[in-house]
Amino acid sequence: MIKEFSHNRNNVIMNFSINYCKTKKELLESSGFFTVLKHYIHKLKKDDALLLERLEQLSEDRDLDIVLLELFKLLLILDTEEIKNLNPSYAAILENKSDVVDFVEGVYFYWRHLERYALIQKETITSGIEHNQFIKASTDFSNLILETYRLLEHNITNSYPNVYRQSQAGINVGFVLSHVETKLPEEYLLLNDISTINKIILTPPFIMYPIMNKREGIFQEVYTNPLKQLHIKSDHYFCYPAKVGEFFTHIYFHRDFLSQGIALANLFELATQDEIENKTPDIIYVYGARNPDNTKETVFYDDQKNNMLVGYVSNTENIDYFGYMKKMILTLHNIKMLNQGHLPIHGAMVNITLKSGLSANIAIVGDSGAGKSESLEAFRTLSEAHLKEMKIIFDDMGTFKIIDKQVNGYGTEIGAFVRLDDLDMGYSFKEMDRAIFMNPNRINARVLLPITSYETIQKGYPVDVLLYANNFEETDETINLFNSVEDAKAVFIKGARKAKGTTSETGIVTSFFANPFGPVQRKDQTLKIIDDTFKTLFDYDIPVGQIYTKLAIDGYERKGPEDAALALFDWLIETKKKN
Repeated sequence: MIKEFSHNRNNVIMNFSINYCKTKKELLESSGFFTVLKHYIHKLKKDDALLLERLEQLSEDRDLDIVLLELFKLLLILDTEEIKNLNPSYAAILENKSDVVDFVEGVYFYWRHLERYALIQKETITSGIEHNQFIKASTDFSNLILETYRLLEHNITNSYPNVYRQSQAGINVGFVLSHVETKLPEEYLLLNDISTINKIILTPPFIMYPIMNKREGIFQEVYTNPLKQLHIKSDHYFCYPAKVGEFFTHIYFHRDFLSQGIALANLFELATQDEIENKTPDIIYVYGARNPDNTKETVFYDDQKNNMLVGYVSNTENIDYFGYMKKMILTLHNIKMLNQGHLPIHGAMVNITLKSGLSANIAIVGDSGAGKSESLEAFRTLSEAHLKEMKIIFDDMGTFKIIDKQVNGYGTEIGAFVRLDDLDMGYSFKEMDRAIFMNPNRINARVLLPITSYETIQKGYPVDVLLYANNFEETDETINLFNSVEDAKAVFIKGARKAKGTTSETGIVTSFFANPFGPVQRKDQTLKIIDDTFKTLFDYDIPVGQIYTKLAIDGYERKGPEDAALALFDWLIETKKKN
């Protein structure tokens, strides 16, 4: 059983199954409140705050946390004059009311700037009643925090504010956990007791501040199972059962990285209990377990015996970035696709219908910062004037499968992990009610948004146009088609782009097939599938070329993708007329 209350790094986790506070008295008497109080005092001490010095001088050699806790309990029912008359030992600390108010404000501010999670832990999920009650409980808990904070300040100042701000003072995220019986092979039974997330209640906008703001290096393939060395304490971990493309994926993450795990809800479809019960997952990923020597490790293993891909990233501060969560999952997906003879695509694919009625499925390939997502953003920005409809099939990673001599595109994710700088300035604010923001105050700030449905990404759309996103060449051309398979493959395989700061790379860089998440680790295996895919495209006269997004050229960060999108619309219309 996960304990009643825990404070880890910059988050708190409350187990409502053990203790749920319904009254102000219960709240102030809870272990959670006292823990937060002590952590805030510790922060003041670390900051060498004058407020703490003054309060400690007035606490008369008593422990300040105990003095203030007892004072707050009295303030629930008495004002300051009544307290001084009842217990003169509080007279000194109440002499300067502004310091007490500042402390109350400080605790409240400290609390609201933590990531706040609550969970219900059940052996099994029986009906929707618990979920509905949980939603109500979350709302009531937020109101309880606000009412307690306001009552304390009123009884200190004997006045009411003129402006009330109905902040989300309770929890940011609630989730329901249960134990789900799955068929884990013997080698993975150390994961068997970890609770599975069944439902998530998210209160956007959810803003998180991971330590890192970019990913470094590539994930290495290893040939012995990396989970053999691990010691897993099951009540420190959670399992997010995800549908990554067509594969059922169990993502086990340490509570230190709870925000990264919860953020998956905006990216991958959460699998239901019926879909995973008594079944063996296709992919297992353990994120944030600690190596015995505390070293950083970002590796994956192809468990051919169990027909399973396994990923592992160790618990160090420099992996505290969502890219390590997302990209390892996609690497595992891509290796599994390669094993099945399909081609992983790092890029974007969209089904558009122009105002003229012309419909096309356009795939754009490119590594991080090449302009694939920015091109989709340009499509969206221009949609009112030029498009009847736009369906996103994938925005980052997809798969090409040859079915009945036709190349079809499939997606992996229902969301997009996008740089804030690459979105229209107003768009992210319009979508705040669904957004998860990551380090909005730093370079490479990100937003995670749901953008499509699982049914759409798994439908399979024939590729009508395949383009490589060229973000660095200055040219008057916008679209340039290849005349031969070999010319096309040479550009796509080289994977050149100018780095935009989304990783640790700088300048003009190359990555095999613009995809360091599977293909680069399995080049020989990928080359054969590339040959088959591009031959099929050219045999059936599917246009293959480059689109010049100019994203990395100063002054063209927005104009480049928009110009490219408009030129693509015109080109599609002209091509239709010729045919």
